Amino acid sequence: MFDPSKIRAITLDLDDTLWPVAPTIAGAERAMQDWLGARAPRAAALLAHMPQRMALRDAVVAQTPECAHDMSALRRNIIALALAQCEEPGHWCEPAFEVFYAARQKVTLYEDTQPALARLAARFPLLALTNGNADVHLVGLGAYFCGSVGAHTRGQPKPHRAIFDAAAQHLACSNEEVLHVGDDARLDVVGAMAAGMQAVWLNRRGASWADGPEPHLTVQTLDALCDALGV
Repeated sequence: MFDPSKIRAITLDLDDTLWPVAPTIAGAERAMQDWLGARAPRAAALLAHMPQRMALRDAVVAQTPECAHDMSALRRNIIALALAQCEEPGHWCEPAFEVFYAARQKVTLYEDTQPALARLAARFPLLALTNGNADVHLVGLGAYFCGSVGAHTRGQPKPHRAIFDAAAQHLACSNEEVLHVGDDARLDVVGAMAAGMQAVWLNRRGASWADGPEPHLTVQTLDALCDALGV
């Protein structure tokens, strides 16, 4: 049962919760490939081809499994491997990654994101909890958050309990006092509930729930979440 009276802090997923991630990543890929194309054209062509890019990703994860949950390290290693396979200068790796990373922060927020964060932050400490490598400060939302916990800092991604426990510790709350909000049924909702948190499924597309016990609350907009919390 959803119980707002127990909530002292809120954790929020980022990608596909506060903004759609697919167009952001696609734009970042294009920016990186365009930049590399003028300097390492063979690697740029390799990275532009989805099956080959995925093969590079699989090879990196096999060689350095610790990178699997660190999106920045994973991306750097993929670029480095592409350059090596194409026998092009390895010193282009870091600047190519920086081009990608800068473009990755250029998000288009959902219309309800900024007004809802303002309402929520006026009442609760907000913590970003993400498996990705978006930075709330670089995307322009840092003023609403007291911090961020990511898979790359914990070594384990959602839905592992460790990352939810780390979030609660950061907030100086018990797990039961934290409400987690996210779009992914398994990673966000099931993971948070298994960690003893209340969980809100942000179901923008009106999908059916099919992942076990029902979320404490399901909403289609962040505005509806604010209303449910009375903020």
